[in-house]
Amino acid sequence: MQEFPPDGQCTTRGALLSQKLGSQLVSTVVVAGASPASTAALRNSELSGKEQRAASRLHPPALPCQAAMTTAILEHLSTLSVSGQQLRRLPKILENGLPKMPCTVPETDVPQLFREPYIHTGYRPTGHRWRYYFLSLFQKHNEVVNVWTHLLAALAVLLRFWAFAEAEALPWASASTLPLLIYVLSSITYLLFSVLAHLLQSQSELSHYTFYFVDYVGVSIYQYGSALVHFFYTSDQGWYEHFWLFFLPAAAFCGWLSCAGCCYAKYRYQKPYPIMKKICQVVPSGLAFILDISPVAHRVALCHLAGCQEQAAWYHTLQILFFLVSAYFFSCPVPEKYFPGSCDIVGHGHQLFHVFLSICTLSQLEAILLDYQGRQEIFLQRHSPLSVYVACLSFFLLTACSTTTAALLRRKVKARLMKKES
Repeated sequence: MQEFPPDGQCTTRGALLSQKLGSQLVSTVVVAGASPASTAALRNSELSGKEQRAASRLHPPALPCQAAMTTAILEHLSTLSVSGQQLRRLPKILENGLPKMPCTVPETDVPQLFREPYIHTGYRPTGHRWRYYFLSLFQKHNEVVNVWTHLLAALAVLLRFWAFAEAEALPWASASTLPLLIYVLSSITYLLFSVLAHLLQSQSELSHYTFYFVDYVGVSIYQYGSALVHFFYTSDQGWYEHFWLFFLPAAAFCGWLSCAGCCYAKYRYQKPYPIMKKICQVVPSGLAFILDISPVAHRVALCHLAGCQEQAAWYHTLQILFFLVSAYFFSCPVPEKYFPGSCDIVGHGHQLFHVFLSICTLSQLEAILLDYQGRQEIFLQRHSPLSVYVACLSFFLLTACSTTTAALLRRKVKARLMKKES
């Protein structure tokens, strides 16, 4: 196998051509910066050249002249190319332009709190300045896919909603639009809180607890935001008549319970985590999902039994399927359980959970936008502006309760860590 020549050595025809190209480029620059007098001389030489070419048509030149003309044409074309050596140096130039980053470390070099089952390498060292953890967005480590999946999903949600609002001339001040706005806000919030958790949690043990508590607050906010739009835009009349009275209060309680359960499990149980930690996280979140998705499941089931023709119902179906797949990867450490150390950077279960949950959110967004467009008349028949305002006000009440719960447990964590250090 041939190796590239060392820098500064040109041993091939391509290298000789690169030298010619360089001289041609230099001559071009010189001409570009020449004085008017020299430019006029150059034009005269070009005119004399034209006269010579006219004479050559009467008396064809010899074959070496044709070869010289071919070389000249190649030299002119080569002004548009970049030498291979410059391309090879480009990654090195970019690398030198970025600040130096600490290397990732194996699991043995980080505290037990930061280790994940079956993930052996790719951990970021603790105790560095915040700047490093923000810049680690562009570093290869075992959290970077988790960060980018939800960061890109948040950007996609924002751009899709903005395009919809522009196309539909969305009435921002209308009561009928308020649940949609809260849903989009809750979606972007939970995605960005997840980004912060996975990006910054490695700074210290207190930061680890703090940002994961923030992540759990975002999840509870998103759960209730989803319940709002499912209730106001998606629910079928038969479901609405039976559950309208207690659905939103129950959804708010389950959202808070989900946040409280996750925060308490994080505070209460230490690694290696017992099964009770997963139960405290999954059971409240599962109850919230079952309740929040009930109007969607009812409508989708009726639609498919009747030979579904609604585009929104198909998006809702995808939403349910992708959520169930994501829940599986959240609950089970696969595939890394079967390939320990092989899925450290890309491919472990939590990354797949993020991917499928992002697709679930985007499918849900498309379904909700279609419901908002096509079911305005049903919305106006069922709901008064006052009922909409009260339901949306409870969103901010839930946010306050979840934030307070997370803050109280963070205080307990901080006291425990200070006692541990003393």
